[in-house]
Amino acid sequence: MVDTMALLHAFTRTPKGRGRRTGTPSPLAPVALPADDEVLLDVPDDALGRALVGAAAGDHTPAAELPLATRRRAAWEHRDRYVRRLAAFARSRPEWLDAWRARAPRDPDALLVDAQRAVDRVWDSPARVELLREVSPLITAAARADHRDPVPWRLALDHARGARAGHTYFGELWEAAVRRAPHHHGCHVAALRYLASSWHGSHRECFDFADTAAQDAPESSLTQALPLRAAYGYLTDGCGPAVERARLDAAADRAVALSARLPSSQPWPAELRNPLAGVLVRLGRPRDALEQFRLTGPYATSFPWDRDADDPLGRFLEVRQEALRAVASGAGTAGADASAAGSGRSRSERRGRPEPGGH
Repeated sequence: MVDTMALLHAFTRTPKGRGRRTGTPSPLAPVALPADDEVLLDVPDDALGRALVGAAAGDHTPAAELPLATRRRAAWEHRDRYVRRLAAFARSRPEWLDAWRARAPRDPDALLVDAQRAVDRVWDSPARVELLREVSPLITAAARADHRDPVPWRLALDHARGARAGHTYFGELWEAAVRRAPHHHGCHVAALRYLASSWHGSHRECFDFADTAAQDAPESSLTQALPLRAAYGYLTDGCGPAVERARLDAAADRAVALSARLPSSQPWPAELRNPLAGVLVRLGRPRDALEQFRLTGPYATSFPWDRDADDPLGRFLEVRQEALRAVASGAGTAGADASAAGSGRSRSERRGRPEPGGH
């Protein structure tokens, strides 16, 4: 374990003092939430929606313009999100991407979307390790097409985990990724997943990595929420030594602070608020969870609800209703018994299911 953490040296200094909860929240006024039939799953933003509509009609031009714009602005988080969603769409409707690739075989954006699609396509195969080797040249081509872009390196990190690459090789990829974007959220999530899969049950090491990365990241960076990922992994894994309740609450509080800085009128912050609400419910903090449900509004996301239900939208609505009932009954005050964290810590029957485009 020490050797792997050494390879990830960019974020492995001793963590600073962790955040503490800031006191008892005041009782919430009645919370106005969208009706169940108004909530939608995995809603694209306007730009992605236009790209998907064009792709469905066989026109790749809007889809090509979308990642190009993010690359020109160095908007790497949005680029990563769009690449995942475009690749997921191309798995069921491939004609537009195939036409794009044929027309512009060296286009950095087309290469990257195609590489993501190729990794996604073989991820669930029993022969995944062997099949992923065949994908490597496509990822390499995408990385070489624009040397500034960290997203191909995030994909390379996912690829390395799926191919069961050793620590040395993974560390080399990590070094290349953080040189391009030191705080890129997608690359950090990929590294955290590698650590979790390499050290199954070693949640404290994963928290050390996540805490230090979050402390080094700017306040506006999604990497501020990396400890929340570590907390979710711990609460749903069901193995390994206990993690202190204070550390779980600190991870949730950091994500709550980030959520408050994000817009409530756009779909993409729901990718933070949905898992945050799920963690807060598991921690016995339904009042705080209800605030995240209020902020996320009509935007449900597949993750994390597809981890323990075949109907993620239905599970979202169910948990939201549970939080409402808990608050109405007076449950979930600050300082909830630490056993609440343990009560949510059961092994998911779907542990290991890939996230959409994210594995």
